Amino acid sequence: MVVPSPSPMRTKKTKAVGIPTIDLSTYNRSKLAELVVEACEEYGFFKVVNHGVPKEVIARIEEEGFDFFAKPAAEKQRAGPASPFGYGSKNIGRNGDMGELEYLLLQSNPLSISETSNAVSNDPTKFSCVVNDYIEAVKELACEVLDLVGEGLWVSDKSVFSGFIRDVQSDSILRLNHYPPLVDKDPSAKLAHPCANNNTRIGFGEHSDPQILTILRSNDVGGLQISLYDGLWVPVPPDSNEFFVMVGDVLQALTNGRFQSVRHRALANSVTKPRMSMVYFGAPSLNAWISPLPEMVSPQKPSLYKPFTWGQYKKAAYTTRLGDSRLDNFKITNNPSTCLDNLVDQ
Repeated sequence: MVVPSPSPMRTKKTKAVGIPTIDLSTYNRSKLAELVVEACEEYGFFKVVNHGVPKEVIARIEEEGFDFFAKPAAEKQRAGPASPFGYGSKNIGRNGDMGELEYLLLQSNPLSISETSNAVSNDPTKFSCVVNDYIEAVKELACEVLDLVGEGLWVSDKSVFSGFIRDVQSDSILRLNHYPPLVDKDPSAKLAHPCANNNTRIGFGEHSDPQILTILRSNDVGGLQISLYDGLWVPVPPDSNEFFVMVGDVLQALTNGRFQSVRHRALANSVTKPRMSMVYFGAPSLNAWISPLPEMVSPQKPSLYKPFTWGQYKKAAYTTRLGDSRLDNFKITNNPSTCLDNLVDQ
C-alpha cells in the first residue's frame, strides 16, 4: 500500500548531507529503490555511480560533440537553424530566452539521427552509430532508475514509468550543449543577483525539464546549479565519469506531486575551457495520457492535476518562457489540497 507523503521540504540536515550519490552496484534491490525514492522526494536530483554505461560509449560521443562545435560557424549552421531540432546558438526556445551557449538537438530515433548526421558530420555513418549507441545506453539507465522508482513507490505495475520511455513512439530527445570560454564581458548577460560574481553569466537560464526524467553528463568543467525547495542555489561539482538524474514535470504529475521537478540552470563561467553537457530527456509518446497514478491519489491527497497528453503538455511548454512553472496550467484549481499548498507557499 502506498501512503502519499506531504510535499517534501528540505531541511538543514538535508543541505548538510549534500547532493545524494547512489551506487547502483552495492545495495540490494529494495534498498536501492528506497534510496532513489528518497532522493527524488528530497531533491528531485541525484548522481548515479557504477551506472553501467561503457566508458568508450561516453568518450566517443564527447569526441563527436567537440569535433562538431569546433567547426567554423558557417559549417555548423548547415545543421540549423534548430526548429526545434538541429543546431542553435544563443536562442533558447521560441519566446525570447537567451543563453551563452550553442547546442545540437536531436530526436532519439535512428532514422531522424541518420538524416541529421549528413549536415553535422563529415562521416555521417560514424556519427549516427555513436549517437545511437549513447542514446541506447542512457535510455537503459533511465529505465532502470524509473523501475526502481516504481518498486520504491510500491505501485502495482513496477514498469509503469519506464514503459513511457520504452514505447517505440517515445518522444525522447538528446541535447548537446556547448558553453565556450568567456571572452567578452557583456553586462547584459550577467546574472542579476546581488551576490553574483562580476564574471558570472547565464549559460542556460533557470527552468525545470518538462519530460519524465533527465540523464545528464558533462565534461570536467563546472557550471550546473540546482535550486533547493527553499530557493537556495547549489553548485553541482562536475564529474565526467558519472551521470546526474533529474525529475521532470511529467514525473511530478504522475506521482501527484510527491516528487517535484528540479529547477536548475547553467552558468557560463569558465575562462579557459569549454563546457559540454550531454542531456537525454526521457519522454512519453505524443499521444500518451498523463495523470496521477491511482496509488498516488487518496481522499487525503486528491489528484492535483488534470489528465493531459504529452503532446498537449509539450505544445503548452513551447508557448511559455523558460522559467515558467508549466504544470500550474494543468492544476485542478478547486482541489482543497492545492489551496492548502498555496497557503503554505505564502
